[in-house]
Amino acid sequence: MVETTGNRLPHPVTLFAALALLVLIVSWIVSLFGVSVEHPGKAGEMITVKNMLSAEGIEYIFTQMTANFVGFAPLGVVLVTMLGIGLAEGTGLISAILRGFVLSVPQRLITLGLVFAGVMSSVASDAGYVVLPPLGAVIFAAIGRHPLAGLAAAFAGVSGGFSANLFLSGTDALLGELTIAAAAIIDPTYAENMNIAMNYYFIAASVFVLTIVGAWVTEKIVEPRLGEYKGEFREKLEKLKPIEKKGLTWAGVSIVVASILVSLLILPSWGPLRGVEGDMPIIRSPFMSSLVPIIAILFFVPGLVYGKVTKGIRSDKDVAAMMTATMASMGMFIVLSFTAGQFVAFFSESNMGLVIGVYGAQFLDSINLTGIPLILMFILISAFINLFIGSASAKWAMMAPVFVPIMMQLGYSPELTQMAYRVADSATNIISPLMTYFAIIIAFAQKYDRKMGIGTLISVMFPYSMFFLVFWTLTLVVWMLFGIDLGPGSGIYYTK
Repeated sequence: MVETTGNRLPHPVTLFAALALLVLIVSWIVSLFGVSVEHPGKAGEMITVKNMLSAEGIEYIFTQMTANFVGFAPLGVVLVTMLGIGLAEGTGLISAILRGFVLSVPQRLITLGLVFAGVMSSVASDAGYVVLPPLGAVIFAAIGRHPLAGLAAAFAGVSGGFSANLFLSGTDALLGELTIAAAAIIDPTYAENMNIAMNYYFIAASVFVLTIVGAWVTEKIVEPRLGEYKGEFREKLEKLKPIEKKGLTWAGVSIVVASILVSLLILPSWGPLRGVEGDMPIIRSPFMSSLVPIIAILFFVPGLVYGKVTKGIRSDKDVAAMMTATMASMGMFIVLSFTAGQFVAFFSESNMGLVIGVYGAQFLDSINLTGIPLILMFILISAFINLFIGSASAKWAMMAPVFVPIMMQLGYSPELTQMAYRVADSATNIISPLMTYFAIIIAFAQKYDRKMGIGTLISVMFPYSMFFLVFWTLTLVVWMLFGIDLGPGSGIYYTK
């Protein structure tokens, strides 16, 4: 039903254009009623829905149209990353690595490995969205399985497991600071003793829960439903030739050398990409803001070396041609970014997202639940809001000043509230067509199924979303029942 209904929707380019127009009309209608809410983070400041069809709104539409397009978050990330990946793919490096991987790893572990890699990719911020889904599709195609199942497994790990990792990431720092600020509203002393690793124990354990659940859903639900792949794309599993093995060896050496050089920019106290000493200099550093170009370089360098060794690259003209071909293949995504960028910008400028979030928060406060039912209701509402507002930090900046104090007054720690939010936020990412990377996943999927639409992708990802939400929530409930700390010095309950 989801697939049939969703596929009746227009092309994503048209859909986002229509949604942008809808925001303009709805903002005008709502503004007529004078709807306003108090800003949750700024006491006494009232937020009203802006009329985007007013003179001021129309001026914004025309003067910011180019900026909205260029500033669309995934656009630069995707294009810069694909420059490096495109060269590695054009020279045959990625194909050789995949063939070597598939031929050396037991096939029964490939699904687990792919989901695990997806979950762990959040340490590289959003780059996993661009790298892993297409790689997952190629791996599955290479061993005779449905490529869309491989793409779905990787996408589920990357997006659904975004808040799980064995390492701390920029997400921990960003959300943690917002939570600490919200906790200071009630108890500044308590807030001073909080740290951004407040959820580390739980998110580390969650990696294994989500990996197992994601692999099971892939093999027991998604892949059987997709059936046998009858598309045109095929990847043969040919043994590596001696020249390819030599190329892989030198590519491996180059990636080690490149990694060492990058580490010299980060690890020494004088490293230009290192943060302030004594303030988690790796997590809070220019390095975390430079992951996209660094990843592009770490694909480009071994791709270049591999091409030179295997004679796939004979001059700089070959390099330019491969990178140009990659950019040409991204044409649909670039067009889509224009309409999607307008919609996201209009929605934010109109304040409609903020108003929707505040009303959702007020509803949760009004139902007067306590205990585990309260946490479950909070997770469900956060998961629902996530369908409309994609940015985890934007939502938490809006919700934390409301929910953290409420939960503290009910005896629950800010650390628990943040973790509940992260579970909800990640689980429904993969079924929200408004999630900023949803469009690029459709573009990748259409390589294997030209009829792939929003409805088909949502129907494929829906089991992952529901199983992740259920099992991740159950894990949090068990954590609560046993009273296990969520991170260093971060308990379940709040006491003054």
